[in-house]
Amino acid sequence: MKTLYLVRHAKSSWKYPNLDDFERPLNKRGRKSAPIMGKILKKLKVTPDLVISSPANRAAMTARIVAAAINYPLENIRYSETMYEFSENALFHVVKQIDDTVNKAMVVGHNPALNGLANYVGDQPIGNIPTCGAICVELNISSWANINEHCGKLKFFEFPKKHA
Repeated sequence: MKTLYLVRHAKSSWKYPNLDDFERPLNKRGRKSAPIMGKILKKLKVTPDLVISSPANRAAMTARIVAAAINYPLENIRYSETMYEFSENALFHVVKQIDDTVNKAMVVGHNPALNGLANYVGDQPIGNIPTCGAICVELNISSWANINEHCGKLKFFEFPKKHA
């Protein structure tokens, strides 16, 4: 049994139109909602063995804020350029490569890739993962390489506005 947490980055800023998409930071709402989501995940006893994040500024900031809240060492966060492609297949490939010593993995990234992966592995359709939304899927697999369609059961789907 493996557990996969999918976390969409918090709300990002469009305040600087000349800033490259990769560099966009979190906006005020994002900086407020990421710690809230961290507290929610801590209350749910989320304890990943591995956190992998897109290196895009908004995703990396979200990953660090959430990791700090759940007491995951910031220096252990791994960043994968592949996850910035917004492709479900690219994200799927990243997850399949996770070492099998890892039982619980958290992936922090972008839609539509996260949404697509959630719908592919889960047993319940997810219309949209909102910014800073988090999903937990328990996977009926012993190796990450064996991840496949509908191999998981949705355990929770949380997002900041649900707790507003």
